[in-house]
Amino acid sequence: MKKLKLVRFNHAKHDTQGLLMWDVPGKDVGFLCFTLEDEYRAEKVKHHTRIPEGIYKLELRRYGGFHARYQDRYGSDWHKGMLEVLDVPGFTDILVHCGNTDEDTSGCILVGDSLSPGFLGSSRDAYERMYPQVRDVLLSGEEVVLEVNVL
Repeated sequence: MKKLKLVRFNHAKHDTQGLLMWDVPGKDVGFLCFTLEDEYRAEKVKHHTRIPEGIYKLELRRYGGFHARYQDRYGSDWHKGMLEVLDVPGFTDILVHCGNTDEDTSGCILVGDSLSPGFLGSSRDAYERMYPQVRDVLLSGEEVVLEVNVL
């Protein structure tokens, strides 16, 4: 089993910023990219609330609008399915994808290479770098989990 770790470190009014890293026992944690999510809410508001802390399994999702768009964008040789976060209490359809602001999240996890208040930059660059790493582990049959923590 491989583990990704999402560490949330900045909690603003409309979004949450974080770091996404590989967590490999006995080795240094490997930084992959920055993340942007919706804000924390004690009570969930659909499309406007980040997922709770926890450990979740990731799988490749091979259906839906995002999958079709990314298939068109990247081709079927590269894109093998969206990274989906499974079994999140009270949430469904949580994906890891490109985007720049909390308006792009709808509860999902956005990835990027730069951060400023309310904005995640170079999202496609980060996605194109991190996605194949996770995709290839999943395609090999190995399990990948995402551990979500708050600093």
